[in-house]
Amino acid sequence: QLQLVESGGGLVQPGGSLRLSCDASGFTLGYHNIAWFRQAPGKEREGVSCINMRSRSTIYADSVKGRFTISRDNAKTTVYLQMNSLKPEDTGVYYCAAERSPTAPICTILPRYVNWGLGTQVTVSS
Repeated sequence: QLQLVESGGGLVQPGGSLRLSCDASGFTLGYHNIAWFRQAPGKEREGVSCINMRSRSTIYADSVKGRFTISRDNAKTTVYLQMNSLKPEDTGVYYCAAERSPTAPICTILPRYVNWGLGTQVTVSS
């Protein structure tokens, strides 16, 4: 069964950077979409970015465009989220999620995903 494990969260000052990793524990994500979501205290979970593992097509939420970059490793077992120019409003628990996408070459940041990790905390504060 596919299990996702996030890592790389932490405390960073505004303007700083973090790189999150989503590891599929050796499972090859050849025909999947992988997405990053985040949830701040008292707010709904929101989609941040996603990547289709075959086509490498990506989508970003408007709030992170130009600052965040999603990518995958060549083995298709790990997805990264490089976060630059972090702002206090980026604070929250970040989750990665997976869904099978055997035909469509695009992903979505709607929260319809089946497999979810437990999350990693990102805190942006001075």
